[in-house]
Amino acid sequence: MEPRKLVHTTQIAMRWGDMDAYGHVNNTVYFRYMEQARVEWVESFGQELLAGGGRPVIVNAGCTFLIPLTYPGTVEVRTYAGKPGRSSVQTHIEMRLVGDERLYAEGAAKIVWMDRRTGKSVPMPEGVRTLLEAG
Repeated sequence: MEPRKLVHTTQIAMRWGDMDAYGHVNNTVYFRYMEQARVEWVESFGQELLAGGGRPVIVNAGCTFLIPLTYPGTVEVRTYAGKPGRSSVQTHIEMRLVGDERLYAEGAAKIVWMDRRTGKSVPMPEGVRTLLEAG
């Protein structure tokens, strides 16, 4: 397994509307939880670290559902980053209920810095790379 570094933790309150007809959080909502955590993490870089023509986008995402989440509750989403490449980094996500250390779901998404004008990958900003490579 590739080395991983915990880079962000957030808590997201489940909404009653997150559940589906089967009485648990719908599988698509897990991707929303991962998206919210990823957006918070990227926003934490600050504009100075995101300087340049590229912006982070995801090129793939997946989720393994281990234990159904059911309302009410608060989901803790932990985001881990792998070793950064030239323009990308693989992230790994763990979802638990606050107060319960069992793993409810795990996911992953590859983030690539892309030039919006050309649609081509660009080098990751050095400030972001430095954060990812730090101790």
